[in-house]
Amino acid sequence: MTSIARLRLAALALTAGLLASCATAPKQAGTGNAVPVAQAQLPYEWTHGHAPRATKEAQALFGTVAMKPGQYRWATTIPDAPARVIIDRMQQLMFVYKGDTLVGVTTISSGKKGKETPLGYWKVFRKQVKGFSRKYDNAPMPYMQMYDPMGIAFHAGALPGYPASHGCVRLPLEFAKKLYGLTTNGTEVVIEG
Repeated sequence: MTSIARLRLAALALTAGLLASCATAPKQAGTGNAVPVAQAQLPYEWTHGHAPRATKEAQALFGTVAMKPGQYRWATTIPDAPARVIIDRMQQLMFVYKGDTLVGVTTISSGKKGKETPLGYWKVFRKQVKGFSRKYDNAPMPYMQMYDPMGIAFHAGALPGYPASHGCVRLPLEFAKKLYGLTTNGTEVVIEG
């Protein structure tokens, strides 16, 4: 078993803790059952620092992260470094890094109640410019990047300003195109919130 697989198994075991104040329960990766997540029990890198730090960096770089649904910001210069994606379900934002440099931030629409986008640490393992959902009537998933073996991905889609998907993370079309060109199989994805 690889170290990443061991880390994921250990992290999944940690998600079994309960938080009395947890209003909604995100899905545990790999199952259809909703499991409350105890924030204090998740690994540090999942819940502490990524999204708040990214928000501060976005404010410094772009002046604000207050955007209307479908809006995004993209840096004018992109360093030559590996990409990394941070998704904040609470703020409904995605942050894209190249190395340690923030290069983009966008509004998203994550999974709706009962179909919440799972929290955790992932890696992109499949990319398709013209992706289609196998679960939901062959629904189009343009610029699809799969990171969860249960079929959850980020891709271009409708952005109503609140969580509305079946678990995937929807992005503005132009942002999805730019992101598709930056990532590779193995790109790290962190989902918080």
